[in-house]
Amino acid sequence: MALSLPGTVEKQRWNHPTFDVGGRMFLTVPDDQTSFAVRCPRLERDELIAAEPEKFWVPPHEAGSAWVRARLSALEGTDELYDIVLDSWNQTAPAALTDKQ
Repeated sequence: MALSLPGTVEKQRWNHPTFDVGGRMFLTVPDDQTSFAVRCPRLERDELIAAEPEKFWVPPHEAGSAWVRARLSALEGTDELYDIVLDSWNQTAPAALTDKQ
């Protein structure tokens, strides 16, 4: 799904897959593969977690970052997964690429 977005490349970091656009990471799948992490502005992240804590969370070591985790089992389906990935990609991709979407 991530690789279908323009300019996306897959890289291995921390022994698991990550996805970059324009040289910046926008998605990673941690070792347990039950969740994934995407970019999310901190103010929006707090609201997101408060609204749907069963779906979104932040591990302690990522608390100071602009990332949020989403539990795959809590998603409503592939459309929601795509929307979350696309939103993170849009926050990260160069304008020349986002204009094509």
